This record gives sequence, structure tokens and C-alpha cells, in this order.
Amino acid sequence: MRTVLVLWLLLFVPVVVAQQREAEEIFNRAVEAQQHGEYAAAIEGYQKVLKLEPQKLEARANLAVALAHEGHFDEAIAQYRAVVAAAPGDSALRMNLGIAYYKKGDFKDARQQFAEVARAHAMDAQLAILLGDSEVHLGQAAEAVALLMPLEAQNAANPDFEYVLGSALVHSEHRSEGVERLEKVAGATQSADAWMLAGSTLMDMNDFSHALTDLENAMRLNPDLAGLSTLDGMAKDMSGDAAGAEPILREAVKRNPADFNANLYLGAILYKRRDMDEAKTYLDEAVKLQPGSPTARYEMAMWESTSGHYDQAARDLETLEKSNPDWLQPHVELATVYYRLHRPADGAREREIVAKMKAQQQSEGPPKIQTPQ
Repeated sequence: MRTVLVLWLLLFVPVVVAQQREAEEIFNRAVEAQQHGEYAAAIEGYQKVLKLEPQKLEARANLAVALAHEGHFDEAIAQYRAVVAAAPGDSALRMNLGIAYYKKGDFKDARQQFAEVARAHAMDAQLAILLGDSEVHLGQAAEAVALLMPLEAQNAANPDFEYVLGSALVHSEHRSEGVERLEKVAGATQSADAWMLAGSTLMDMNDFSHALTDLENAMRLNPDLAGLSTLDGMAKDMSGDAAGAEPILREAVKRNPADFNANLYLGAILYKRRDMDEAKTYLDEAVKLQPGSPTARYEMAMWESTSGHYDQAARDLETLEKSNPDWLQPHVELATVYYRLHRPADGAREREIVAKMKAQQQSEGPPKIQTPQ
């Protein structure tokens, strides 16, 4: 029996050695292919290596890198998780796993991996940027600000760091400070994204002329940026240039018929110039896209009132009053509608409400434009 066993070992060892040599040769060719940007060949090579040597971590890690480069994030993540499980203390591997989650758009799992790295190592710029941006995407902008602000002094010249900090600030109600940083980044790097985020934030702040300047800068750099033309059209309209806004909004609707704001603002522009039939087409679409939008319902009520559909206008405006009691414009329009419906007592009541609201606004200073979303 012993003789048989020895003979079997003598036969088995050369086979194992041959497999190891073959795996090493395939591995080296895969590495060379990857270095030359031939990722498909590299992926195929690493997969062959792992069939021969499933425990070869270098092949699995390199395969994950190649898969992520080609956008196969789920497959890359599976490979990274296997490597991290085998080497849990390797922060570089865990960082790469986090980046794969991040590029996939899975910011929750990305944040978890980045936080693990942060617990083991001092925070550097790349880790701070990725962790902070993951927090912003998860709606935790205040946490991102708390993370990034203490690091700004040594990273103020890093545009990626400043962009993420600016984004965190504008999403955590520190909008002026955020816009300042975003505009600095946009000017230094000619970033359409930074100009667009600064401009959209200024729109929320009712600073329409300033917003229009930033959005026009973004349009000059990348007019095809998703949502940009709609914002530019809105800013033009809110700055008093409805004629300039109209063709931009028409093009935005043409590109994306489901663009709520493009439909809403274009419908409102057409209504104001009393192009009633076409206005209704776009207002109907806006209400269909977002039935719960107070602004869309208000614009439709205005169209109904002007078109003589007073009963429906009254119902819509009454609904708006209940859901947005501090919004002045529905009260103003409802008073007019009540008088047209020969309901003078209700009209007088609404006028009294309007007078009280205007008096309160005057005591509090210049009113801001009210457009509940």
C-alpha cells in the first residue's frame, strides 16, 4: 500500500507543478494585457488563472480592478469582497471595494467601506472626498460638512475637495458659503457641473440674475448637461426674459417630454401671453407628471379662471389654501373667482385674509417669491 501511495505522489506532484507554471504564465500575460489597456484579454486571463488556482489573491484583486474599469461593478464587487474577506486588514483593498460601490451608485455600502478605512488610517484627501460625497448622496450633508470643514485649510487648493464641500454646504442650508466655493471651483477648472450646482442653488435663494450668470457659464461649457437647459430657461423667465426662455424650454421638452419644470414653466409663459390652447397642453402634462405639486395646480387654476371655468378654479384654489395656508397668491386669485361666481361674502372674506397677509409681510420686510413645490 505504501508503495502505491508513493507512486501516486510521484505522479501527482508534476501535475501540480505544471498547473502552477501554467497559471503563472497566464497571470503574467494578463498583467501585461492590463498594463496595455487590453482589459477584456486581462479579464479572460485572470479568470483562467482562478480556475487553476482559486486561492491566488493577486489574480482575484487584479480581476476586480479590470472588471471595475469595464463597468462590470457587481462582478468587481464580488471579487473584491472575496479578497477583503481573505485579507480584512488590507485597507487598500477595502478602499477599492468602496470605490467600486461608489461608481456603481451604491453610496450606502460605499460609505461603510470608506468609514472602515477611516477608522484604521488617518484621513487623506481622497478618502475625505469620497466619504463626504457619499454622505451628501445619502442626504447626510451636515455630517459631510462636519467631516470636511476641519480639513479644508490643507485642501483648499484641491478642486475636488472644494466641490464636495461646496455641495455639502448648499445641501445643509449653508447655501451662500457653498455657492462661494462652487464658483471658485468652476472658475478655476471650467466645470459646467460646478456652475450648474451654484446656479441652481442661487435659484432656490431667489437670486435669479446671479443664477442666470452661473447657468449661462455652464451652458457655454456643456449645453447638453442633463437638466441644465431647463434651469437656464427658468432663470431667464424669472429674470423677466420670457421671450428668451421660451425656445430653451421648448428644446428641453423636446429632449425630455417628462421634464416637469420645462413643461410647467413653458405652460406658464404661454398662459401669460394668453396662448391658452398650447398653454393647457404643457400645464396638463406638468400636473400629470407631478399631481401633488402646488405650483402646477396653481398655474392650472389660473388657466381655469381665465378660461371661465370658475367652479373648477375655485375647487383647486381651495385645495391649495388648505395645504398651503400661508401662500398669498391662491388667496388673491380665489377672492376674484368668488366674485365671478357671485359669492360676495366669500370674496370679501378672502380679501380680508389677503389684506392681513400683506400687512404681515410688510412688517417682516420685502417678501420672497413663493412657489411651493
